[in-house]
Amino acid sequence: MLAKTRHFLDIDRFTRDELRALLDRAHEMKAATKSGQAGAPLAGKVLAMIFEKPSTRTRFSFEVGMVQLGGHAINVTADMMQLGRGETVADTARVLSRYVDAVMIRTFDEEVLFEFAKHGSVPVINGLTDQSHPCQIMADIMTVEEHRGAIEKKVVAWVGDANNVCRSWMHAAARFGFELRVAAPTPLQLTDRDLEWARTEGGHIWQGEAPHAAVEGADVVVTDCFVSMGQKDQPSRHNLLRPYQVDERLMARAKPNAIFMHCLPAHRGEEVSAAVIDGPRSVVFDEAENRLHAQKAILALCMGA
Repeated sequence: MLAKTRHFLDIDRFTRDELRALLDRAHEMKAATKSGQAGAPLAGKVLAMIFEKPSTRTRFSFEVGMVQLGGHAINVTADMMQLGRGETVADTARVLSRYVDAVMIRTFDEEVLFEFAKHGSVPVINGLTDQSHPCQIMADIMTVEEHRGAIEKKVVAWVGDANNVCRSWMHAAARFGFELRVAAPTPLQLTDRDLEWARTEGGHIWQGEAPHAAVEGADVVVTDCFVSMGQKDQPSRHNLLRPYQVDERLMARAKPNAIFMHCLPAHRGEEVSAAVIDGPRSVVFDEAENRLHAQKAILALCMGA
């Protein structure tokens, strides 16, 4: 399915059918791993992992995923490479393409990701940029489907900063046919350009400032940290986002069987109350585990296995 598009750069670059095939593969791989019948389709393959941003889940899930698929991963930070000392992204991409079978990049500016993909000759995977987080959303949709069935026609409520994760939820809404409601303070909302893309692609997106309006009758409630890595003006952001905490009162507005999601790390008492994230409706640790399985599917498909 991904043979014509080796890279996994963003959800909006794939069709619904391609993404559906990827999710189906992720579900199959998880089941095979649990039953001890996973196999080793990436035996002899090597993944380079480049981190400009710190990571827990991205690093461990990709590295463990490669091991479970029979391959190997090499982890480096930008300051451990000549990339951190002035070598161009293009030259680094050309060199690594002679050594490894794929590259995963977790960076700030998505242009670094795109330049790597342009000049390298191996698949490049988006491990996160300031603009999007597609691997996370594939794992999130996998989690929704495990707990609530097919995501099509579901209502997903996003509460808080409409950040890179929210933008990838928007891409997914247009591809998978669910409704995304975004509640965020005006300065932190999806842009007009984002919403225009969604309209053009047939996405059903609602955006406003009221958390209760977004969450009312929702199947899934999602939030993220008030302040992400590298962001400035922390006191100002906290003041803007304080009314957007997901607590038991807000969750009560969602459907009785609604689930709560958060990509982690979480800050209890800020974007979410302890009662919600540690409560029975929270699936955050299933969500974290599914990063492993969704990314194994991405790795296998990108490398033709």
